[in-house]
Amino acid sequence: MGLLADGVVRHPSWVPHPLSLFGTAMGRLERRLHADDVGAGARYTAAGVALGAAAAVPLRSTILATWLATGGHQLHEVAIDVADRLEDDDLDGARDLLPSLVGRDPAALDTSGVARAVVESVAENTVDAVVAPAMWAAAAGPTGVLVHRAVDTMDSMVGYRTERYERFGRVAARLDDAMAWVPARATALLVAAARPDAARAVLRAVRRDAPAHPSPNAGVAEAAFAAALGLQLGGPTPYPGGRVEDRPLLGSGRAPAAADIRAAVELSADVTTALATALAGYGLARLGR
Repeated sequence: MGLLADGVVRHPSWVPHPLSLFGTAMGRLERRLHADDVGAGARYTAAGVALGAAAAVPLRSTILATWLATGGHQLHEVAIDVADRLEDDDLDGARDLLPSLVGRDPAALDTSGVARAVVESVAENTVDAVVAPAMWAAAAGPTGVLVHRAVDTMDSMVGYRTERYERFGRVAARLDDAMAWVPARATALLVAAARPDAARAVLRAVRRDAPAHPSPNAGVAEAAFAAALGLQLGGPTPYPGGRVEDRPLLGSGRAPAAADIRAAVELSADVTTALATALAGYGLARLGR
């Protein structure tokens, strides 16, 4: 129910979102604890996990916790906004929206590069903001879903291989990898189920291409989406400061275009529906015991 509520019930714009408050609190804590040291990062991560677990105590409701932690609808809205601008030949406008989805250097991306960035973001965040929260909710209730969301948020803040975060962010990044490992592979199976005509290609791309990706989970989701949509993702990825990361190629199709963003959003929505159906069936089966 919490998964479906994400697409129906909006968080009031005049009320600070709990995830924003969590991010603010962890940003302040990072400034106090930061050191070029794995131990300092472990203490930071432990504090974030404790805060996520504590937030579940007054909630008690798995549905409410899942609604708060799930971000599929917002992801889809921003992605469609980028597609609209690309289709209107407003590349600068599309670039302006990109930082809310990815950390790349928008100025270094052409139309296809922007489309690729958004499709990859939709794929990765289908795991992080939809499938993983729902699966952790089913497995461990409000505590599971909010701890996962806390870990995912910390990873997005400090889980980078940069000079500042290489050591400090290591524990948060590894814990996030562990908590998303099963959901990422479940996402690939859901993609195959949602696009049965491409199911073999999806599973083949995941086996063949995903292991080369620097992330053990993002590569799985991106390879699955690439094969399902007939695209090739990956390749040179520019970041601010002139750094370019050469990502492995995922899938064997064509380069992404603006229309593929809409197709990726539709696929993500279909994955959400398939997951909700599967979890509902699981819940009914448990009730019948």
